[in-house]
Amino acid sequence: MAEIDLKKYSIGWIGAGRMGYPMAERLIKAGCDVTVYNRTKAKAEPLAALGAKLADSPADLADRDIVFTMVSGPADLLQVTGGEQGVLSVSGTVPKMLIDCSSVSEEASAEVRAAAAKLGVAMLAAPVSGNGKVVKAGKLSIVASGPQESFEIAEPYLDVIGVGVSYVGDGELARMVKICHNVLLGVVIQNLAEITVLAEKGGVPRHAFLDFINKSVMGSMFTKYKTPGMVNLDYAPTFTPPLLRKDLELGLAAAKRLGVPMPVTVTTSEIVQAAIGLGHSEKDFSILLDMQAKASGMELKSEEMEVDTGL
Repeated sequence: MAEIDLKKYSIGWIGAGRMGYPMAERLIKAGCDVTVYNRTKAKAEPLAALGAKLADSPADLADRDIVFTMVSGPADLLQVTGGEQGVLSVSGTVPKMLIDCSSVSEEASAEVRAAAAKLGVAMLAAPVSGNGKVVKAGKLSIVASGPQESFEIAEPYLDVIGVGVSYVGDGELARMVKICHNVLLGVVIQNLAEITVLAEKGGVPRHAFLDFINKSVMGSMFTKYKTPGMVNLDYAPTFTPPLLRKDLELGLAAAKRLGVPMPVTVTTSEIVQAAIGLGHSEKDFSILLDMQAKASGMELKSEEMEVDTGL
């Protein structure tokens, strides 16, 4: 296979947060020509030391060939694309392509796609699965939808960011995939909390139980990289309960629209809401383990063990 020239297209990057920063960093380290905008500029400044240029507004990225967005929600996506200083706001200058990696609703994504299309700008929806540690380990997974020809141009850059990308078709299909994925994420972490507490109350140490799960047919990259935090009760946030609640709500809204009953998801959503109500909004969503223990009459203690993340 011929070597791909990653400098063929200039890259704009919007959003240098917990996920956006390491994703942009991978492109920069691969030799791409990257200009970064972040609302708090200081958070993006370390990327300049790696070779990126910094922009003062999303509009400054209008002359880039491909502009990635990695923002926290639909309102932010609409603002950085179509707002007063949005990347699509510059008269006569627009990027060739937008690639949005944020977790937003199909409706918000379709609104941005339509606005971009009026200006002749193609758009890919390319939401991701993983956290900052997963990005740094090169194991981020990406799902993409949009025009096939645009995907073929973007694929080499998406491959740099993650372990690979799944193309699922045109339009907003990637959004549906990501919503379904994050519903599974919520249900799995809650059930993992339940069975871990059940095993521990029955006398099995957490590290031993989770070691077995990880080696079994039910183990996964997810259960492995959540294990250290669950063993040592480290709830430093990678994905917070409010972010999980947002995705569960998106899933339930889609289910209502399409007539798909999801009773397990409804229950999980209520439990996540309870976590938020108890003041756990800034903790990792694996705090559900602690909640499950308390509901089971247990007070968990860190096992103070070094456990491999599997990453």
